[in-house]
Amino acid sequence: MKYCCTRNAAERVSAAQAIAQGISADGGLFVPESLPRYTHEDLMELSLCPYTERAARIMADFLPEFSREELLECANAAYAPEKFSGGSPAPLSLEQKGSLNMYVLELWHGPTCAFKDMALQMLPHLLTRSLKKTGIDKTAVILVATSGDTGKAALEGFRDVDGTKILVFYPENGVSAMQKRQMQVQEGGNVAVCAIEGNFDDAQTGVKRIFTDPAVKERLAARGMMFSSANSINWGRLLPQIVYYFSAYCDLIRTGEIDYPGEKINVVVPTGNFGNILAAYYAREMGLPVNRLVCASNENNVLTDFLRTGVYDRNRPFHATISPSMDILVSSNLERLLYHLTDGDSARVAGWMRSLGETGRYEVDPQTLAKLRELFWAGWCGDKETKQTIHEMYRTENYLCDTHTAVAVNVYGQYAAGTGDSATPTVVVSTASPYKFAASVLEAVAGEVSSSDEFSRVEELSALTGAPVPQPILALRDKAVRFTQSCPKEQMAGTVLSLLE
Repeated sequence: MKYCCTRNAAERVSAAQAIAQGISADGGLFVPESLPRYTHEDLMELSLCPYTERAARIMADFLPEFSREELLECANAAYAPEKFSGGSPAPLSLEQKGSLNMYVLELWHGPTCAFKDMALQMLPHLLTRSLKKTGIDKTAVILVATSGDTGKAALEGFRDVDGTKILVFYPENGVSAMQKRQMQVQEGGNVAVCAIEGNFDDAQTGVKRIFTDPAVKERLAARGMMFSSANSINWGRLLPQIVYYFSAYCDLIRTGEIDYPGEKINVVVPTGNFGNILAAYYAREMGLPVNRLVCASNENNVLTDFLRTGVYDRNRPFHATISPSMDILVSSNLERLLYHLTDGDSARVAGWMRSLGETGRYEVDPQTLAKLRELFWAGWCGDKETKQTIHEMYRTENYLCDTHTAVAVNVYGQYAAGTGDSATPTVVVSTASPYKFAASVLEAVAGEVSSSDEFSRVEELSALTGAPVPQPILALRDKAVRFTQSCPKEQMAGTVLSLLE
């Protein structure tokens, strides 16, 4: 299997090169030229396997340079029990919400208590091996823009990994207090963190610009270094996310919640950069029986508008919400979806991306819009509705969810009411521990927040609800702050070079 560029279909690279490089030189993203297909018999077979074997099997179909034994070794290291609590890296909580047939896929039992761990514990293993397989003898500089969760998960995944350095940029006032604390106290000799004076889109745009800056790349090469990415623009980040959708379906088979192999499910994903729901799209195209993909947004609802109208327009107010990991107006992974829906028309995709960069807007053709509407249902909710959903889930189901998961639950309710489809088994993706957003969750449950200290809020929320606090959250209190640097968004490139010194 080869990988091609979304902006130049003639560019073909190996899987290892796609992972090592992260992004094409012209700014395009790498996508597989074809997708493996899974039958009902394959799903039955996978349902009998532990998560690590499911991961090795699925990833092997995309990574021909890797043996299945090698990938199983990677999976066992990435998803070791000492890293993931709860008995499984991605447990399925069987929850019912009134008349809705809903199951919560909990992806936050890893070392940073967010779904990004599912990919970023695996990516360092894939990246370091890919560098060797491509004969690259350089230090990989992992450059990351984060809206909160990717940064900490990437820092933890690449901490003290030989042959790598990792630099993370986050919006100074665009992450939760707990997310900021997690990054500021990060341990490791090869890590650095810097806030920027701007929002996540500014950070992401800055990182992409640095990636394709010949002068910066030349200076890195002179030091025996090269850029790579841990954002979901890197295929090695996206691939492990496909696994947990297959795993969720297999668990529904194993527990008898699916009546027969091939019974369709809905998947509801809270998303800002479109990577998490794109992984679900890939799973569907590979044969996973998925009826509708439900895209849930917060008040930064650019994806909702696009999936409904075919017009992508980031020229709108940016809202800082209580679900900050979704505070994004430029959804990078949408580019991959458009490539597939246009049957690999990279010239058309490049034109849309050029229009987005120059005017902040593009509009797809009617045929592409029809495909989008057939695949996706999209909705959004504001902070008020998010808090109401947290309160209602706790009151009626005794289930404590974070602000992003609550957006998904709320939008699923909108979907069921709007379509009448409440009977189809539906997997709602839960992306973070509620304790990463303790102040907002506490206010939603109790109606007020009495303490200004983040850890006092965590204790109060735990005492009120009885929900256990993850050990990684508890451990943050006594760690020393290491990183307090901030820079203007225009100075990110210089900051990268300075931090590498």
